[in-house]
Amino acid sequence: MQDIIEQLEQKRALAKLGGGLKRIEAQHQKGKLTARERIEILLDDDSFEEWDIFVEHRCTDFGMEDKAIPGDGVVTGYGTINGRLVFVYSQDFTVFGGSLSEAHAEKICKVVDQAMKVGAPVIGISDSGGARIQEGVASLGGYAEVFQRNVMASGVIPQLSLIMGPCAGGAVYSPAITDFIFMVEDSSYMFVTGPDVVKTVTHEEVTAEDLGGAATHTQKSGVADMAFENDVQALLMTRRFFNFLPSSNREGAPFRETAETQDLPEMSLDTLIPSNPNQPYDMKELITKIVDEGDFFELKPDYAKNIIVGFGRMKGSTVGFVANQPMVLAGCLDINASIKGARFVRFCDAFNIPVVTLIDVPGFMPGTSQEYGGIITHGAKLLYAYAECTVPKVTLITRKAYGGAYDVMASKHLRGDVNLAWPSAEIAVMGPKGAVEIIFREDAKDPEKLEERTEEYRSKFATPFVAGRRGYIDDVIFPHNTRKRLCRSLAMLQNKDLENPWKKHGNIPL
Repeated sequence: MQDIIEQLEQKRALAKLGGGLKRIEAQHQKGKLTARERIEILLDDDSFEEWDIFVEHRCTDFGMEDKAIPGDGVVTGYGTINGRLVFVYSQDFTVFGGSLSEAHAEKICKVVDQAMKVGAPVIGISDSGGARIQEGVASLGGYAEVFQRNVMASGVIPQLSLIMGPCAGGAVYSPAITDFIFMVEDSSYMFVTGPDVVKTVTHEEVTAEDLGGAATHTQKSGVADMAFENDVQALLMTRRFFNFLPSSNREGAPFRETAETQDLPEMSLDTLIPSNPNQPYDMKELITKIVDEGDFFELKPDYAKNIIVGFGRMKGSTVGFVANQPMVLAGCLDINASIKGARFVRFCDAFNIPVVTLIDVPGFMPGTSQEYGGIITHGAKLLYAYAECTVPKVTLITRKAYGGAYDVMASKHLRGDVNLAWPSAEIAVMGPKGAVEIIFREDAKDPEKLEERTEEYRSKFATPFVAGRRGYIDDVIFPHNTRKRLCRSLAMLQNKDLENPWKKHGNIPL
């Protein structure tokens, strides 16, 4: 028996070496951790239970029968983050460049299948050269098997993708289907076709970093949610982010006690809105002053900055925040902001996370580039997401809520549960000046008369009280009481029960 135990220890030690010490050293020289080191940092100490450590590929072409390495380029299993169950897979670049084989794909599929059965999130760490060419169509079939599971798991369990190296070709579509994508600066990249193919087909010369690096996907394409300086920071921030999420669509997010002193009035909010209606202010200041302990985890902070999305807690419970940002494009909704907001709202709705919407929106962004780009369809995505959403929806209008943008942003008409406004709120079809120029065209050439009419319109219509008289606004509140009023509304809605009509699925304007 002792001999057998020693053999097992040797086999396990060999498997844990992956591609060997030389390749591990090469990985470290690139500033990257190995697959196992990443799991060690991500999970709680001594909580990882590895599966399929002895799995090997079954390829016999191109001399591959002599190159089998235990584990076959991916480390899979489960463990805990802050005591909560999570399934993980981490691609090992030291083994065949982390390339995906049929056996490699089967290992990933196994952990996703098990995560679905027990209701636990999946975190996938990508560091792969793509499909294993020696296996041909078998590796492509492996990718499709993973994609199918990503789709089936969508909306059932949270799925996070950490891109910590190359992720190219068909490999990019698995992270794209998952809920959130985190990248690492200067060492990770994603693209469907690489720089060489781009040069051949379009004659464009571009580096891998410019084509699909972290900066590209967090600032230009919006594919990734966050980028971090290195592997360690990415993994530690993933641990923090994980604390906001429920384990599945059948459970609530973890509850965290907060100090009662936070319920005191925040008097500085009474002066947050500038007296000049055209002067911007930072909506993030409002968010950090009303969430528990100022802890707000913003997503896509460098993409579509005119809208803010992210998670915070109120009275210990996770809440999703969607807010217009007056500091950027005056808070207008454009194509990118609409898509960013819609996807976030749909995630919150899928996982029973209440949505708080903070509004200061002068309308949709005008211009040919927006119209040609399909702002009608893309703007409708945000409308659709809010209208379909059945979780508690609490809305606060701080200043402007004009035109169709007022309707779209969780208005009472889209089944907003509690709709509040500050006294500075202006709810109208359009801004006073534009409205007066249309209604009183004959006065357009008289600046004094026009100004008089504008003030008349502002006092009559650009206030929260007209909407309040119709019941579109439930109350006009003091800014300094915002946290207390929002928390009470969320507490009241805790047992909200609302179901949409039965359907196979709706046809969201994609």
